[in-house]
Amino acid sequence: MMKAFKKYVKLQASPEDVYNALVNPVMLEIWTGEPAVMSEEPGSPFSLWDGSITGTNKAFEKNRLISQEWDFGKEYPSSEVTLLLHPDGDGTRLEIRHTGIPDAYFDNMSEGWVSDYIGGLRQLFED
Repeated sequence: MMKAFKKYVKLQASPEDVYNALVNPVMLEIWTGEPAVMSEEPGSPFSLWDGSITGTNKAFEKNRLISQEWDFGKEYPSSEVTLLLHPDGDGTRLEIRHTGIPDAYFDNMSEGWVSDYIGGLRQLFED
């Protein structure tokens, strides 16, 4: 059984700054605190949190959309992650959609999205 995670997050930063934080490997390393491999080239592999999250970049729309396939090991098909950036007043509303999460990983994945991913971005932009 596969599950989906969806969340909206308001960040105190422009869509340009949020997008840059999500695709620039130097910025990724700053807010995750771990080595990152990232390129805006569709089909390129990526790695976050020193290899804890790996997958393939699918599509990019500058300052608007990032689409990725996240790997969960050989026994599961890849899951789909879509990050949408919506201008919202003086900030950005980040829409996170993660589909195809194996049941066994769902609680850990949901917690990681909130504490590590969203928490790291909030810290970057609000401290």
